[in-house]
Amino acid sequence: MAGTGDRTDGRGRRVVITGMGVLSSIGNGVEQFAGALRAGRVGTTEITRFDTEGFPYRRGHQVAGFAPEDWILHLSPEEVGPAARFAIAATRMALADAGLSPAELQERRRGFIAVGTTDGGIPDLDGVVEAVLPGSLEDMPAELARRVPASQLSVHVARELRLGDVEAISIATACAAGNYAIGAGLDAVRSGECAYALVGGADALCRKNLAGFTRLGLVAETECRPFDAERDGLLLGEGAGMLVLEDAESARARGARVYAEVMGYGLNCDAHHPVAPERESVGRCIRLALDDAGIKPGDVDLVSAHGTGTKTNDITEVQAMRDVFGDGMPRTTAVKSMIGHTMGAASALGAVAGALAIHHGFIPPTANHRETDPECAVDCVPNRSVEADVRIVQNTALAFGGNNAVVVLGRHDD
Repeated sequence: MAGTGDRTDGRGRRVVITGMGVLSSIGNGVEQFAGALRAGRVGTTEITRFDTEGFPYRRGHQVAGFAPEDWILHLSPEEVGPAARFAIAATRMALADAGLSPAELQERRRGFIAVGTTDGGIPDLDGVVEAVLPGSLEDMPAELARRVPASQLSVHVARELRLGDVEAISIATACAAGNYAIGAGLDAVRSGECAYALVGGADALCRKNLAGFTRLGLVAETECRPFDAERDGLLLGEGAGMLVLEDAESARARGARVYAEVMGYGLNCDAHHPVAPERESVGRCIRLALDDAGIKPGDVDLVSAHGTGTKTNDITEVQAMRDVFGDGMPRTTAVKSMIGHTMGAASALGAVAGALAIHHGFIPPTANHRETDPECAVDCVPNRSVEADVRIVQNTALAFGGNNAVVVLGRHDD
């Protein structure tokens, strides 16, 4: 793959990742995150973000060592909700990692910001409800109410960085939202409409999600074990993953380090079931992404799986992969085993993991693994990372309501 700016196949500019920012239970910043992935570190703790009394299982994945005032320099941290704080911090990290400043972006022509989320400001809505229920509407804390809309995630990023000439959108397609945002950013840059894109996802732990997944019977007792015969569910997490996308010519001109190329993506919604993925639809989405990237199934070296650790989801995902890849199933890793299910941030962090795998030449493991379920017959790289020549990664996300999103990343040989 020779990076020469505009493609010769009619699909527009080539788009590369030049910076990444991370907040997660296993480390903040791309270097900490990469080291933790290599080590197979698991970030599970007791949830302390809110009162978990009455919940049968109370373990999850929380961001630690995060001080909003270190990252929010222009807005008041009090007007920014938890998920938006994560998005701002991860974006600042990504820009620093890319060797770009907000001032430099301000000098470029039109930009694009897309932040995916499941809950947006729902943690603040929890606070609003707690204040109003015992009293009346007059007791509503206005500062929390203003932080609830999911649109605030992208808007606050733009305001904090003082980027006026941008399109700023929040995408609330649940667990697939990060990949939706990356795909939207890819379109914006490769079409030439925008000079750069700041894309990814962010979510913060909240009582509503723990209650919902508990009622569905999907919360694991101790650890998330994707593809394992004894898996018993997911663990909720929080965090953010943000990526800087720009066209290859721009990156080359400024001597930027390139982690990977965003080769293509696929989206579909089958509306099959509120919570259960549909095998044929997932397979179609994978094929859409591979076709958009201009590659064949056999070209994929690694799948960064949705891999929630729930019984039905893991089986359906593997069946759909088998439909696409046949007997040539690539190695498959599930980083949720280490960082939990971070909702709208999940596939963005999966993309970061995939880009790191390409850039550094290793495959992150699926942690907590004991014995592979025969119905999930994949090489899930159990418990220990392995060194590997990774050229192409498929990053898969499957969301409630049948919203599927797959992004393909590739090595950018210049």
